[in-house]
Amino acid sequence: MGKHSTHLVWDWNGTLLDDIKAVIAATNAAFADIGLEPITLERYRELYCVPIPRFYERLMGRLPSDAEWEVMDETFHRYYTEHRIGCGLTEGVEDLLREWQLAGRSQSLLSMYGHEQLVPVVRGYGIESHFIRVDGRTGPSGGAKAFHMERHLRALDGAAQPGRTVVIGDAVDDAVAAAHVGARVVLYTGGSHSRASLEAVGVPVVDTLAEAVEEALRLAA
Repeated sequence: MGKHSTHLVWDWNGTLLDDIKAVIAATNAAFADIGLEPITLERYRELYCVPIPRFYERLMGRLPSDAEWEVMDETFHRYYTEHRIGCGLTEGVEDLLREWQLAGRSQSLLSMYGHEQLVPVVRGYGIESHFIRVDGRTGPSGGAKAFHMERHLRALDGAAQPGRTVVIGDAVDDAVAAAHVGARVVLYTGGSHSRASLEAVGVPVVDTLAEAVEEALRLAA
């Protein structure tokens, strides 16, 4: 299925999952633990980048110490897990995934959310069956996606050709990861970045996931 047609690699947090409010709440909890002021959604989107310690450097004026990073990372994930429970899928996700699959095309999911946590969460939202593979991050948190994208496509074992693959995500890092493997990318404004910061990358930027799918078909035509 999908071997000679467009393959989609979906991002999870901020793309398929509408969790930006949970991310902001968890980020502010992590900041509070080391005495930083809370951040607004607008400020978050203006400054966000990976690796995450560099994002914190933009806020603090310096890189966090190893001890600070450990505290902030642990606090973020603890509070995110609590807040994520109240998050739903982005509008239209179920229909988009189903229609793509019914058209005989393939799709997979790659996230920087930890793999052991990701798989049961995706299953709990009832959409796991739409993907030929679901991969989360292995190893330490806070890094970039490019290596994981390379590993993800390799694990698909020929089911997705890089030149016919389009990554749909909400972060500049998704664009970097796509370029790393020779895939195309469409960036969605509903997650971690402002529209201006996404447009600066020079790739298609959209405001809905329906638009993202339409653009993906055009890119890989």
